[in-house]
This record gives sequence, structure tokens and C-alpha cells, in this order.
Amino acid sequence: MQFYSTNNRSVRITLEQAVVQGLAPDNGLYMPEHIPMFAEAFFRDLREKTFRQIAFEVAEKFIGDEIPKDELKKIIDHTIQFEAPLVEINHNIYALELFHGPTLAFKDFGARFMSQLLRHFSSHIKREIVILVATSGDTGSAVANGFLDVPGIRVIVLYPSGKVSDIQEKQFTTLGGNIIALEVKGTFDDCQALVKMGFGDEELREELFLTSANSINVARLIPQSFYYFYAYAQLMNTKKDLVFSVPSGNFGNLTAGLIAKRMGLPVKHFIASTNVNDVVPEYLRSGLMSPRPSKHTISNAMDVGNPSNFSRLLDLYQNGFDAITKDVLGYAFTDDETSAVMRQVSNEQGYTLDPHGAIGYLGLKKYVSEHREDVNGIFLETAHPAKFREVVERAIGKTIELPDALQKFMKGEKQSIQISNEYPHFKKTLQNLLL
Repeated sequence: MQFYSTNNRSVRITLEQAVVQGLAPDNGLYMPEHIPMFAEAFFRDLREKTFRQIAFEVAEKFIGDEIPKDELKKIIDHTIQFEAPLVEINHNIYALELFHGPTLAFKDFGARFMSQLLRHFSSHIKREIVILVATSGDTGSAVANGFLDVPGIRVIVLYPSGKVSDIQEKQFTTLGGNIIALEVKGTFDDCQALVKMGFGDEELREELFLTSANSINVARLIPQSFYYFYAYAQLMNTKKDLVFSVPSGNFGNLTAGLIAKRMGLPVKHFIASTNVNDVVPEYLRSGLMSPRPSKHTISNAMDVGNPSNFSRLLDLYQNGFDAITKDVLGYAFTDDETSAVMRQVSNEQGYTLDPHGAIGYLGLKKYVSEHREDVNGIFLETAHPAKFREVVERAIGKTIELPDALQKFMKGEKQSIQISNEYPHFKKTLQNLLL
């Protein structure tokens, strides 16, 4: 399998080149040259397969013979060390719990997979690899913990000061070692812009071997498709159509789901559920994409005003608006609506949603009420509610227990370097730290 940039389909590179580069030289995002299809027999036997077996077969479709099968199996075994169970919330409405990994967020899947791919490829590279990653919360913790103490790799996490939860911040600022946290005076979009400018800076790229672990890296995208297949496998005994509601910020998760559908996964609709940072739901209504500065919300991991993976979504459908809207609907919700549904589900179903999962749930309920269809609906619970303890407790009026894994992080001492959102300051900081 080869990969091309969303800005230039004519150039083809290997998986190793795509993963190591992260962002294409023309600032495009890498996509597979084609989306492989599974035969019907794969889906017929899916219920009998383990999560690891499913993940291996999906990964193999993209990786081919670029990585030996025994090595790929080791990578999958390292990635899938925790479950992604479906939990029925009410009639035909299910939560896909993706928070059972080490940092209690769905991004553990992508970060662990990518860390092992880079470990494998780094044997060919004689320089230290510097990973630049912008985070609005969970990406930073997943990447930092996924790459902690991986030889030959340094991780630089950029995050917006005061705009991530205390627990999220502790998960990537207390590790030390090969992890450095840069606390940016600005928004997540500022952090993301600094990372992109770094990749576009020829002088910096000559000095440092840069790559990215954000969802712009195709190595993050591939493993996010695994759990869509696994969710389907857990519901195969029913004949109802399947609808996924995906809480969305940078839109990597939704794009991975759409790739799974293109591979043959029988999904009727995807719902792009966002907070008030609603540029994609607005596009899905009007056909106009209007990026703008992000607004801070209680679902902070989705506070993105210019989502990077939107270019992949357009590329997947060759910019066809009608084709996109046939598969994807978009809904946006306020903080008040988010808090209200968290309280309602806690009181009526005894289930605790995190703010992002709550938006996924809201999107699914709105779809069902508008379409009046008898479907199986799955929304993605992307993080453990304890990661947003203050927000959740305020919404539901109850105390929630902090898991042992999070308590361990909270005992650590924060270490961060404060910088402005100006590129020259960021560049100079990197040079002082790494050269």
C-alpha cells in the first residue's frame, strides 16, 4: 500500500515515509492510495474473532508486506491490551466505551499503535526523532504515555494554557524523561498552527528530525478504524441498521469510521456530533466551510475551529457534497444541553457520561427522533468521566470516584514551559531545548 498527500495525489510514498514524515511537505495529510475492501466471509465470521484478530486483519489491509506478519502481530498485541465493550444505555442505544486504556481515553489505541510503528521504523533512522503534538486534552496524555521511554524518540506536547482539565494536564506534564510539555498562551488552534508551521520550516526540519503524533499522522488514523469493526461484531446477532454517533473535534475518529464503512462495514449513517465549535455541521447543512477561532466549552477536547482531518473527509468523497451528506449528518449542542443530558442519563439510566460522550449521545437521540427509524445506535464514549470530574460532578450532582490510574497522575509534579502563541518564540524554544 502506498500513500499520497491530500494536496497532491500524483506523488506516492511508502507507509514508513508517511508515518515518519507525519505531515506531507505540501502541508497535505496522507491517505492510502485506495481503500481495501473485505470479502463477505470476513464479516460472516467476525463475531467469532477476538478484538486483536480483527485489528490485525484490518491493519494488514493497509500495511501489506511492509512489516513482517510476526512483527505486525506484536504491534497489535501491544496496542490491544484492553477491551472496547458495548454497554446498552437504553433500548437499542449503546455506548462504545473506548476509555479502558492506560490514560482512560480512546486515543490510547492510536498512540500505542503509532509508538510501535515508529519504534519499528526508527531502526533505519540514525537521528533522534522529535514528535510534535498539539493537544486539546486527551491526545497529549495518550501520546506522552504511549511514547514514554521509547528509545530514540523525544515528544514535545503543545497545549493551551488553562483550557485542559487538571487531570488531563497532569497526565502529560508529570512524566519527565523524553516528554516535554509546552504551555501555550492561546487556543488549541494556535497550538495546531505552531505544529504545522514547524513542519513547514525548512531550517527547523534540517536541524531536527520532526514528525507528528496528532491525528494528522496516518498511523493514528488506521487503528481508530479497529473498534468500529469490533463494535459491529458485538451486535451481529441483530438485523437492524447500524448508526454511529461520533463526538468530533479534529475529525480523525469520524474519518476512521468512514474508512471502515468504505472497507465494507455495514453502517447506514454516521453522525458528526459537536459542541458549539460547529464548522463541520454547518458545512453539512450549507456546503460552506468557514473555519474560525475555537470557543472554550466543557467538552474541551472538541474545541477545534479548523479541524485538520476535514481535508481527509473531503478527499475520501472526492469533494462530493451530496456523497458526503448521504453518509454523514451533523448536529451541534451547547454546554447547557450537554450538562442536562449528563444529569438525565445519570438519574434515569444510572450511567455516567463524560462531556464528549454526552454530545455523542445527544446526536444519536436527535437522529432517532428525527428519522423515526428502528436502528441500533452506537455513540462513542471517548474518555472516562473522571477525567472531567469537576464538570461531571457539577452536572449530575453526585461525587464520582477517581480511578487508581488517575490518582497516580495527580500525585505527580507539573513540569511545563510557558510560551506565547508566536511562531518565533516557539521555534527558539525548540532550538534551545533540542540543539
